[in-house]
Amino acid sequence: MTAARSLKFQAYRGSEIAAVLEPLGELRIAVFRAFPYLYEGDLAYEMDYLQTYVGSPGGFLYTAWDDSELVGATTCLPLTDETAEVQQPFLEAGIVLKDVCYFGESILLPAYRGLGIGHRFFDAREAHARSLGCVWASFCAVDRPADHPARPADYRPLDGFWLQRGYERKPEMQSQFTWREIGEAEASPKTLTYWMKAL
Repeated sequence: MTAARSLKFQAYRGSEIAAVLEPLGELRIAVFRAFPYLYEGDLAYEMDYLQTYVGSPGGFLYTAWDDSELVGATTCLPLTDETAEVQQPFLEAGIVLKDVCYFGESILLPAYRGLGIGHRFFDAREAHARSLGCVWASFCAVDRPADHPARPADYRPLDGFWLQRGYERKPEMQSQFTWREIGEAEASPKTLTYWMKAL
């Protein structure tokens, strides 16, 4: 296993993110294929989806590289630059959009987990959120039943990690996003619940 100290960490902002879209899209596909997302990825979709970060002056990408391989990445951007479907639960809750930094993915290949990189990713995003003047950080996570047939026997949800970081689950704030799951012929909607933390 590669030690975290031997990795190279690099930040990208706004239009700079365009330089690494392809490896970022490929990493998203690889990591999100596993439970709980079970995402049957498509690189063309990924390249389009990630343009949201490229087009946001406040967009932020923080990456971990092992030599020339992208092994981990995390993203965030002002909620004002997110899509309407992400903004809607916050508007309904009476939260001012400009006060929120929305955290996208935090993804890491399995061989690099357990080295403290997840904390480093959250530290980087929270620092960026504060630099934007945001007072809240938020992300959402897919809801899966405990008896889901694809749930691995050794699966450990990240709720404990998020709680340790000071995030609170907001069951009243949800969105539905559509993607094609492994084994599905067509894309179907999945429910995701938001978590928030005061910065």
